[in-house]
Amino acid sequence: MKFWTGLLAVVLLLSGVGASHAVVRIADDRGGRIGTYVDKYQGLRSSGEYVIIDGLCASACTIVLGAIPHEKICVTSHANLGFHAAWAFGANGRAVTNPEATQMLYSMYPSPIRRWISQRGGLTPRMIFLKGKELQAMYKPCYMDAQASSPAPAQVAPNAPAMSPAAAKASAAH
Repeated sequence: MKFWTGLLAVVLLLSGVGASHAVVRIADDRGGRIGTYVDKYQGLRSSGEYVIIDGLCASACTIVLGAIPHEKICVTSHANLGFHAAWAFGANGRAVTNPEATQMLYSMYPSPIRRWISQRGGLTPRMIFLKGKELQAMYKPCYMDAQASSPAPAQVAPNAPAMSPAAAKASAAH
């Protein structure tokens, strides 16, 4: 029986060898200007690449959830999403909540994320975090952690090999 299980795992693994996809790993991204992230993620969406969230993705980084198709995103046990209201510098140089930008940001999120945010009081200046089992219930777990390289946070790892879902599940089961 072990022989057939091993043989099946090898066949599944080899069936995914030809499929080589670039993967983006987000590991320590504290966010930035909304427009910069919208542009970056539009390009990423067009490329069809997969996104692994494997650490902090906060503020504008979380736009990835609305910009990239749900099936192209996976999360590791280290994934940690941070949400807050959008802000701008006011006349006195202090951060001031920007209601229009906050509403725009909120509208970019998929409905399960919007629901989760609303249940916690909405987007406010206070950061709220989605992580652990709660996050893993919303997004598929990453089975290809060891397959993607991470040259820098949220950078593309060209031609990083990715396992097929079947091969990943087979290897994860052992």
